[in-house]
Amino acid sequence: MIATPTEIAIAPNPPFDPMPAGGPDPNTFDWAEAWYPVAYVEDLDKRQPHRFTLLEQDLVIWWDPNGAAWQVFADKCPHRLAPLSEGRINAAGLLECPYHGWGFSGSGSCEAMPQQPADSQASASPRACALALPATLRQGLLFVYPGKPEHAPQVTVPIIEPVEQAPEGWVMLNTFRDLPYDALTLLENVLDASHIPYTHHKTVGKRENAAPMVLEVLTSGKQGFQGVWPEGPRKGKLGTQHTHFIAPGLMYHDLTSKQFGRTLTVVYAVPTRKGECRLFARFPFKFASKLPGLLIGLTPQWLSHIGNNRVLEDDQIFLHLQERLLAQAGDQPYAQSCFLPTQADQYVVAFRKWIRDFQADPFPNQRLSPALSREALLDRYHSHTQSCQSCRQALKRIQLIRKGALAVSAVGWSAIPVVLALVGTPTLLISLLLAGIPLATAALWFFLGELEQKFYQGDGVPPRNLPDNS
Repeated sequence: MIATPTEIAIAPNPPFDPMPAGGPDPNTFDWAEAWYPVAYVEDLDKRQPHRFTLLEQDLVIWWDPNGAAWQVFADKCPHRLAPLSEGRINAAGLLECPYHGWGFSGSGSCEAMPQQPADSQASASPRACALALPATLRQGLLFVYPGKPEHAPQVTVPIIEPVEQAPEGWVMLNTFRDLPYDALTLLENVLDASHIPYTHHKTVGKRENAAPMVLEVLTSGKQGFQGVWPEGPRKGKLGTQHTHFIAPGLMYHDLTSKQFGRTLTVVYAVPTRKGECRLFARFPFKFASKLPGLLIGLTPQWLSHIGNNRVLEDDQIFLHLQERLLAQAGDQPYAQSCFLPTQADQYVVAFRKWIRDFQADPFPNQRLSPALSREALLDRYHSHTQSCQSCRQALKRIQLIRKGALAVSAVGWSAIPVVLALVGTPTLLISLLLAGIPLATAALWFFLGELEQKFYQGDGVPPRNLPDNS
């Protein structure tokens, strides 16, 4: 269900004249001057610091028990630049550096310097402070502002406006994943609805639903664009779909149909470093009936995430390779590198125009790293599981149950000769128990082993490439 935590304004938020995301220059989009989600709050552990990279800046996220708020610092101690994310939150509620024990309050001030003599004031120096970034909690996400701190209160946090405007009745599914390609590549991909019937055939699409698409861009500018697809998905069977791109990293499709009610497909593309980003995907629904919402509520989040990861892997490999082919074109205009002859590419054209017109590459003049192996591209554990509370806990439970099943199976097999020696010829019931218990637990062990692997690695062949009768 939709998360409704208490909204916490970690950074001061006095009234200021509004400033558009991207900075005051009307001709350039500065990616630092915008708010970005860095975590679902439900995935954060208040007992320990968490590391995250945003625009190539390493950050540490931690719970300040004294201020009762999540704080975000640059992940380096001002003393010897050790990463604070390797430290701990000590008994005094300070973020403690792992190297020499300096302790920092939620404001970043140094409150503990064990090496400091009693008559010294070194800890009061501005140079002893950790760098605190503006942060705020909205709609269950922790947002961070990496630009000039004084600009943060002036810039709008990019939330899901339809949910904010009418919060009642929404059911929401959430997921995230660290992806091996640029935030720009992710945004371009999710803006392009025409790929879904083919790329995601047998997951969330069907090839037979592919058809000509007439898209219209209604408004565009430095802050993004809005568009409409009058016919909408499934050859017009679901209704008109509206698309919003809110620069620099939020996109959502908005569809209302008589069959299902209102459905949003929301994507935050958060740039971590060149060739890498974190996806936050949110799926708010207002169903026409209560049954779908009840079924979603009964589905474990970790099980939904396994399915979500399967969908992401439909295009993960070729997008990683595609952006490297595009990089080989150098400064050649996008329209010359790619052939875009149909109306289905209108959003892609508008997005590339936004990048060009506002010099909106977050990592200009940087080169991509060599292509990763297929196995690395399909990794799930490091890109999702280890940072997801639901999946991490489910994996531990599965591993524990699997060990128990193996033990019971082993004991069951070992008990057979003992029972036979004691009772001689067993009854039918005893025979069934002797054979059934170890067989059932062995089958459970095998099944859980298959399930366990889904938390570590994706499948090698996407469903679209499987035989039609599979």
